[in-house]
Amino acid sequence: MKSKKTFAGILVLYILIFTLSSTLSARDYYQIKVYTIKDKAQEASVDKYLKDAYLPALHKAGIKKVGVFKPIADDKAAGTKIFVFIPLEKLNQIEKIEAKLVKDSQYQLNGTAYINASWETPPYERIESILLKAFAEMPKYGIPNHTTPAGEQIYELRSYEGPTEKMWRKKVEMFNEGGEVAIFHKLNFQEVFYAEVISGSAMPNLMYLTTFSDMKSHDEHWDAFRNHPDWKKLSGLEKYKHIVSHSDKYLMHPTDYSDI
Repeated sequence: MKSKKTFAGILVLYILIFTLSSTLSARDYYQIKVYTIKDKAQEASVDKYLKDAYLPALHKAGIKKVGVFKPIADDKAAGTKIFVFIPLEKLNQIEKIEAKLVKDSQYQLNGTAYINASWETPPYERIESILLKAFAEMPKYGIPNHTTPAGEQIYELRSYEGPTEKMWRKKVEMFNEGGEVAIFHKLNFQEVFYAEVISGSAMPNLMYLTTFSDMKSHDEHWDAFRNHPDWKKLSGLEKYKHIVSHSDKYLMHPTDYSDI
C-alpha cells in the first residue's frame, strides 16, 4: 500500500515538473501586419484606426503590448509602410481575436471610418500578414526601456532569407546554438524578438527586431557587434558560409501610441 502511495506521489511530482517545464520553455508566436499606404491621407486613416480602435480592442482581448512603427525619413520605405507587431502566446489567438472584434461594439464604433471606408477612398493599399515563432534563445519578447523621445528612438527590423530551406535552417542554428543571439545579449542590444517566419511572402526567412535610444547608439552598437571577436569567429566558420541569399532592413521610429 505504501509503495502505491509513493508511486502516486512520484507520478504527481513528475507531472508537475513536466507541466512547469513546458510552461517555462514555451515560445511566443508573433504576427506582423504591414500596411502599405500611398499618401498622408491613408497614413492618417490607419493611424486613427490603430490608435482609437484596433489597439484598444487588442488590449481588451488580452494582448497587453502592441508595437506600431514607421520607417524613419531616411529609410527607403519612408511614408509607405506602417508595421504592427502583435505578440501571441498561441497561434489560435489570431482567430479568436478576429471573432472578438466582430462582436466588439466599441471597436466597431471607434473604427467606423476605417471599417466602412468607400472603395473610392480605401484607408490603405494592401495589408501583409507575417506569422513567426520565437527562437529558443529568446522565447519571449522584450520591452525596451528607452527614456529618449519616440521620435529619436530607432527600431531596426531585419529579415534574412536563405537560398534553400536547409541553408536557412543553418542561419537559424547560427542565431541559436551558434551564439549570434548571445553576442547581441553581451553587447546590451535592447531586443524585441528573434523569430523564424512560419508563414510569409519571403520564405524561407527569419526576422528580428532590435532597438536603440537614438541613431548614435544604433551606430555604436553595430560597430561593436561587427568588431566583436565572437562574431568574427562565428561568421568565419565554413558551415555558415552562403546561408543568406538576401536581406532587408527597416529603420523605424515607434508611434506615439505604440506600447513597445
